[in-house]
Amino acid sequence: MPLTFHIETERLILREFRLEDDEALLALDSDPEVHRYLGNNTIHDIETIRRMILQVQVQYETNGIGRWIIIEKATNNVVGWTGLKYETLLFDQQNKYYDLGYRLLRKYWGKGFATESAIASLEYGFKKMQLDEISALAHIQNTDSNKVLRKVGMQLIKQFDVGTGPLYYYRITKDDWKTR
Repeated sequence: MPLTFHIETERLILREFRLEDDEALLALDSDPEVHRYLGNNTIHDIETIRRMILQVQVQYETNGIGRWIIIEKATNNVVGWTGLKYETLLFDQQNKYYDLGYRLLRKYWGKGFATESAIASLEYGFKKMQLDEISALAHIQNTDSNKVLRKVGMQLIKQFDVGTGPLYYYRITKDDWKTR
């Protein structure tokens, strides 16, 4: 039986990826503005999205965590995704780490959903998973994403450059989370 997640915030439900999320995720990942700072190409075929969903489901089983679908309670619509991922792709001599991420459909930008879902993700990581620290990356020109990461208490550690351009590396410890 696959792992399931269900987290509620004031306005959102966060839950595991399901195959029926394919159309909403295709709408998300086919938008060039959503991918503006990601350094990768948009996705335009449903089979690629379905394979990605299956990969996230494997992460649940393998790592006990993976990204979650965000659903707006008021409409029951998919907003995007959020959550933690055990990151094994190393950068700049870093060890493996738990990465906070989020990606929202453009029509939900500026509504506080990224911040609300990021807080719930950090809370889950520190309280449920008992993690000592959580990290995040954001392209230095992505001012909105950088603002969210600072707003939820993450501290800028350093800047480095990869193939996608210059990135900021953020981190928050469990102790910092408790005292924020």
